[in-house]
Amino acid sequence: MTATETRQRPPAEQRWAADLALLRERDAAPRPPGWQLSVDAAKRFIVGDPALGIERKFVGDASLIDRALVSLATTRGLLLTGEPGTAKSLLSELLSAAISGDSTLTIQGGAATTEDQIRYGWNYALLVSEGPSERSLVPAPMLRGMRAGKIVRFEELTRCPLEVQDSILSLLSDRVLAVPELGEMAYAVEGFNVIATANTRDRGVNEMSAALKRRFNFETVFPIPDLRTELALVEAEATALLRRSGVPQAPPREVLEVLVTTFRELRSGATDSGDALDRMSAVMSTAEAVSVAHAVGLRGWYLRGEPGDAADIVACLSGTAAKDNPDDLARVRRYLEQQVPRKRGPAWKALHDARFGLPG
Repeated sequence: MTATETRQRPPAEQRWAADLALLRERDAAPRPPGWQLSVDAAKRFIVGDPALGIERKFVGDASLIDRALVSLATTRGLLLTGEPGTAKSLLSELLSAAISGDSTLTIQGGAATTEDQIRYGWNYALLVSEGPSERSLVPAPMLRGMRAGKIVRFEELTRCPLEVQDSILSLLSDRVLAVPELGEMAYAVEGFNVIATANTRDRGVNEMSAALKRRFNFETVFPIPDLRTELALVEAEATALLRRSGVPQAPPREVLEVLVTTFRELRSGATDSGDALDRMSAVMSTAEAVSVAHAVGLRGWYLRGEPGDAADIVACLSGTAAKDNPDDLARVRRYLEQQVPRKRGPAWKALHDARFGLPG
């Protein structure tokens, strides 16, 4: 990268390198074998430590962090499950950065994922000219993680075919990976473990085998339970994204409160006052709310030279609402027409007035 280039999203160990260095310097507690930090320091890296000026990076149940860290200190992997957009991948990244100082050993699961992308492959030009050798071997994340004693992240595990999922059975149970072409066995170094993620909406796509399930401890990551906490998170993340996009300020707080409340009510299928709604089939997660808040701010600043407003929410909402089911746009329209007029405040009125901007 040149001096003028900026990464859109650096890995956690680079983004918060100062926090990790400070915690390592102050960390006097015992560390599990192969870990960069103790369990307590790793937790403080994730949930924050105001006394040291370390910001909170994951909004969720602190006891979940305790259980996740303890699981990773054992010989069982950790599987984070939950609805899309609940920050499972972020938590996986933070855990890896805290434990290994490296969150980049990542496998992205999918229908086209192969064993070569998980375990190891070959440089075929060298393989043909020299035969199997260490020089022609191309280690994939699992082999690299085992050799270096680091955490490997397996995103969307259940999106992979069953035979690909089961390719990690032996290395999870025996901590060894055979390389028969070289007549060698790769034994895991202390510190190696696996964090996998799986969306509950993908259940049944490629259900995990019972044998593979036994090799993981399961933890569910739930949506943020209260409005204030979710609003503060959306505001902070949207402000940071807009700053990187050249926008000096986020939409007003009352506009973001309208956005977050709308997402929460459409997600839960009920208003704060208890009225029932048609629940959306689209994912109305916190992560989606951040994306819409980012788009609202961009729209306001680059189209009009001002912060985004509630009318921009309607213009940006359709891209989220229409992803899975065309009927979701009708659900949003009913919400704007029937529920929004019952709410008080100029931002809610602006949202209602802009309802005709919803396409379809």
